Amino acid sequence: MMKVVVTGGAGFIGSAVVRHIIEQTEDEVLVIDKLTYAGNLESLDHIAKNTRFHFKQIDICDRSAIDRVFTEFNPDVIMHLAAESHVDRSIDNPASFIETNIIGTYSLLEAALAYWRTLEKNKQKTFRFHHISTDEVYGDLHGSEDLFTEKTPYSPSSPYSASKASSDHLVRAWHRTFGLPTIITNCSNNYGPFHFPEKLIPLMILNALAGKPLPVYGNGQQIRDWLYVEDHARALYLVATQANVGQTYNIGGHNERKNIEVVNIICELLEELAPNKPQHIKYYKDLITHVIDRPGHDQRYAIDASKIFEDLGWKPLETFETGMRKTVEWYLQNKQWCDHIKDGSYARWRQSVI
Repeated sequence: MMKVVVTGGAGFIGSAVVRHIIEQTEDEVLVIDKLTYAGNLESLDHIAKNTRFHFKQIDICDRSAIDRVFTEFNPDVIMHLAAESHVDRSIDNPASFIETNIIGTYSLLEAALAYWRTLEKNKQKTFRFHHISTDEVYGDLHGSEDLFTEKTPYSPSSPYSASKASSDHLVRAWHRTFGLPTIITNCSNNYGPFHFPEKLIPLMILNALAGKPLPVYGNGQQIRDWLYVEDHARALYLVATQANVGQTYNIGGHNERKNIEVVNIICELLEELAPNKPQHIKYYKDLITHVIDRPGHDQRYAIDASKIFEDLGWKPLETFETGMRKTVEWYLQNKQWCDHIKDGSYARWRQSVI
C-alpha cells in the first residue's frame, strides 16, 4: 500500500485518477485542490466516505500549506494534475494560467524537493513526482501522417500550452539539477464522465438536449486524438508506480477525429438515446452552428503512444465509438450533476470544506 497525493484531484482527470486508485488498489489518497470553477467534489461523492480518501482545500501556490501536508501525510507518490486547462480562458485571462501552471508547479517542486530530502535513502529511491501535462505543448501537426513523439520539439501556440510547456521544463530541471525523481506524461484530449460542461463534448451533449446551438469553431476540420478519461487514469497510475525516473510518456487514444465529426457522432447518438428532443428541432444536427475560429487554433494533434505500450504494456481499452456511447449515456443518466454545474450550486462545496 502506498500513500498518493493527487493535486487537482477534484477536477475532471484528477477525479478519475482518484476514483481509480480507491476502487482498484489498496492505496491511500490525499486530494489537494483549490476548488476553482472546475473543481467539483461531487465528482468524488461515491468514494468520499472511504477511509483511504482524504481531502484538503489548498492552493498549490501556498508553499507553507503544502509543506505541512507533505509532513503530515508522508506521501510515496505525488501526482500533479492541478492546472488551469481551458484554452479559451487562457486567451481571455493569461495571468491565472501563469500563476497556477508555472508558479504553482514551481512551488510544488520546491516543497517536494524539501520533503524528499528528509526521507531515508530507501524511500528516496522509490519516491516519485509525476507531472501530468498535455500534447498541446508540441504545437500542431501539419502533415496527415505525422505524430507527436516524446522527442517532438516544443512549440506551444496558446497561453495555456505555453504555461504547461514551462511547467514541463521546470520539472525536468528539478530532476536534472537537484535529483528529484520525476516523471512526465503528455496526454491527448480527454473525454468521458464528469467533464466540465464548457468543454467541447459535454457542451455539445448538453446544448443539444436543451435545443441550443452547437457552436463549432471555423470549418470544424481541426483534428484531435481523443482519449477516454478512465483509460488515461489507468495509464497515469501505471506510470506513477512502474515507470523509471526521468522518463516521459505520451498517452493517446489512437482516435483521431475532426471536430465536426465529433459533433455529428454526438448528434447521431442522441437521436438514438434521447429521441424526445425539443419541439422546435427535427434533428439534433440542425443545431450545428459555425462560429468565428479561435485565435491561434492548432489544426491537428496526434500522439504516438507506442513507448508506453512497449515499456509498460498500456493501451486504451475504449474505442472512440464505445467511449462516446458511454459518455453520452453518462450525461443522460446524471442530469443532477450537470444541473448543479449550470446553476452554480456545486460551488457550495468550496465554502463547506474551508
